[in-house]
Amino acid sequence: MASAHSLQGLMKWLTRDEWRDRFAEAFDAHLLPACEQTGLDIDEVVSILGEDWFTRTVWGSAFEDFLSRDFDDGSNIVDEYLKRRGWKESPSTRAYMVALRSSVPSLYEVSDIVKEISFKARDLLRGGDPFLISERSATRSLKQWDRIATRVVRVGSQAHISGAVLPYDREASEQVLKLLRNVTKRADKGRQKLADQVGLDANYPAIVNALSHPEVLRAAAPTITTIWLIDTIEHAVEPPVLVAHNAEGEELLFCALHYPLAADVTLDDIRLALNRCSELRQESPTFWNWRSLRKSTKVASKAKGSPASHTFVTTLDDGSLVLGGLELKGKSLVLSVNSRGRSDRGRALLSELLGGLVGEPLVEMQTLDQVMASSRDSPPPKLDLTEDERRTIIHQSLDRHYRDMLDQPAPFLGNISPRAAARTVKGRVKVVDWLKMIENHAAKSAGQNDMIATHDFSWLWAELDLNELRS
Repeated sequence: MASAHSLQGLMKWLTRDEWRDRFAEAFDAHLLPACEQTGLDIDEVVSILGEDWFTRTVWGSAFEDFLSRDFDDGSNIVDEYLKRRGWKESPSTRAYMVALRSSVPSLYEVSDIVKEISFKARDLLRGGDPFLISERSATRSLKQWDRIATRVVRVGSQAHISGAVLPYDREASEQVLKLLRNVTKRADKGRQKLADQVGLDANYPAIVNALSHPEVLRAAAPTITTIWLIDTIEHAVEPPVLVAHNAEGEELLFCALHYPLAADVTLDDIRLALNRCSELRQESPTFWNWRSLRKSTKVASKAKGSPASHTFVTTLDDGSLVLGGLELKGKSLVLSVNSRGRSDRGRALLSELLGGLVGEPLVEMQTLDQVMASSRDSPPPKLDLTEDERRTIIHQSLDRHYRDMLDQPAPFLGNISPRAAARTVKGRVKVVDWLKMIENHAAKSAGQNDMIATHDFSWLWAELDLNELRS
């Protein structure tokens, strides 16, 4: 790809009187809608992003958009520059400018990254197979299954990405994809309507060119920047709040109820009383799982517009939902649950079962934040393990976690398990998206937890018979 410095001549040409005001309008179209929606002025946006990042993303996107614009008088800055100053540029730079002049932005999914050499890109809007992008600098920061908005330009036999690259997160990328798909559908309908009005075939070249998908993308360039910029600003100014729930949709609150055994009450008395309840399954002489007897539990869904939410579900081997645990510890019985609602229901259950066998419980409650803070403050145990041994332990734990998830109901799959969803056409699409999200999040942990970043998720694809879709 031609280096950024190869466009210095064009950037200087941009300051000429005939182009300065036109570019200002294009730049405003990429920036001002985000300023209006976030209530920030331009200087505040630059401060949040940093001047260098702002220049490479927002200014760069507006600049590349401007290079592809044809004005009412038939002029284009690239055509004009090459006509009058092209003799000063190398053949490769002239070819790159011509390619940029006809380019359009789109949203791409990244895969098969080879550091300092290349990666593959799949156009998420226009479809098709992934194709090879010759690239060096971007491969240093891109991760498997990243989504980026950029322009693909072809110079000779090679495809490159342009200098402006907008790294989209998954939620924002789905927003822009939905918008662009709706626009392209309307364009397709409009093409037939226009053809009917002028008495021409819908495939007449002039009509096809006017309402083609590339022309829709060309017109949508400022919108692609705006959606990315608003999302980036909102994450920087007010990071998303993670709310964790259990299967009933109750916010996580870790509760431990310590029941003292009454005088002269033995452990066998407690065991006998607990084992009368079908909701309690004894797992050891001192431990019982409190479970829901319903084999299929509908997981509460997240309300539209609510904060980012994770749902925690634990099931037993028979499919029943685990509501909590009971453990005999010395002369006390401890009920552990993960919500206030379960605490109240468990307390009522034990009051009925145990009566005067136990006294009033001592109740401990901790929020998820408090539990996480406590674990951060506690020094990790010193284990005499090699790096390979630690990596093996972490990878095995991840494998166990995701193997358990394969047969558990998942809210993002309509409350059916990934294994069941992978047996249907629509379900396979959703499961593939889930697998890509897992791999992408793991890859992005590099530097913070390289042992997670190096984990191999290929067995998950094979387990669900989805290997042919891993591209």
